[in-house]
Amino acid sequence: MTSQMKHRVPMHLDNARVIDPVSGGISSPMTITVVDGLIAEVKEGDPAQPGDHLNLTGLFVLPGLIDCHVHVTAFSADEARITDTSPSYVTARAAKSMREMLMRGFTTVRDAAGADYGLAAAVAEGLFLGPRLLFGGPGLTQTGGHADHRLAGQHDSPQGARFPSHGVVCDGEVEVRRAARDVLRTGADHIKIMLSGGVASPTDRVDSSQFSASEIRTVVEEAESAGRYVMGHAYPARAINRGLEAGVRSVEHGNLLDDTSIELFVRMKAFLVPTLITYRALAEEGERWGLPAKSAAKVKDLLEFGLEALRRADAGGVQVAFGTDLLGGMQRLQSEEFALRGKVQAPLTVIRSATVVGAKLLGLEEVIGEIKPGFAADLIAVTENPLDHLETLADPENRVRLVMRAGEVVRNSV
Repeated sequence: MTSQMKHRVPMHLDNARVIDPVSGGISSPMTITVVDGLIAEVKEGDPAQPGDHLNLTGLFVLPGLIDCHVHVTAFSADEARITDTSPSYVTARAAKSMREMLMRGFTTVRDAAGADYGLAAAVAEGLFLGPRLLFGGPGLTQTGGHADHRLAGQHDSPQGARFPSHGVVCDGEVEVRRAARDVLRTGADHIKIMLSGGVASPTDRVDSSQFSASEIRTVVEEAESAGRYVMGHAYPARAINRGLEAGVRSVEHGNLLDDTSIELFVRMKAFLVPTLITYRALAEEGERWGLPAKSAAKVKDLLEFGLEALRRADAGGVQVAFGTDLLGGMQRLQSEEFALRGKVQAPLTVIRSATVVGAKLLGLEEVIGEIKPGFAADLIAVTENPLDHLETLADPENRVRLVMRAGEVVRNSV
């Protein structure tokens, strides 16, 4: 079904047991009517209604899933390799990655460095089959920071150095302001800033803090002036807190947060985006997918720290969105994030993180995240009630039977 044809014939999804991620309620069998890519009605069905009908008897229907931390261009865990690869090849691999995400039920994704205007436009125009893509271009990094992929033995000037797959090096308020404005010039939905060290960067430590408070505030100021926001990569509490105090809207990872971080998240109405599955994946098979040995050594204990951080954030009332941060062939594990979160959170809370909370973080809470009239017709149908069996969402190959994105059925094994 092409986008030009969506409006011609209403589609009725009959006998759908609709899960409301806000209340946690499950409806009796209902008909969801889709017209022109939007949900027109959700009510008791009439099999005689004109239009196309699809019978979802026995299935549970949820809003399309939202992953707030992906890297669609990261076909390898070796960032330097991506940077040195032909852009056309990277684009082809990104198209494959996005299609596979959509087939798992992720109808909206936020790219956390790498994707650009061209990829977002290609998806929007139907040139690629993929989720709705929100992009931020390269992340901003200080010299020697998380997105500075020069090795210790390299001595070329860092000023303005660009690593298209991940970041741009900038130091001082003048440079970070110019870099932020350049990202915004491309129509970016957000700006990413590296607030601490990370796993994939060759010369920093995970527990280091990066960028000064004034540099961070400068980026936030530019984003807010453009009606956008800043997402910040951070592990230690010092880096997390510095970012939150400066106005960063979402903190990615956050594995080493503390009680003061929890208080700041709540006071600033900010979001935490844990990415638990990537630590298990990197520990088990990161080197197989190109992660340098020095980076692999940084992964130790991060999953356990991440689970504890999520438990504390959940108990403290922090807004927690769903994210995965997988690289290369490890992206196939995207849905297993549900099972990991289920170790410390209730199923409904996890489902909310991938629907209504994610939508709120992206500023799309009136567009996606719920199944109600006027919202985008993004939805999935699964074989079991995930409120009782969260593992249903961790097994998309066998348990996701229908995926609809903007009114188009892209996967159907009903």
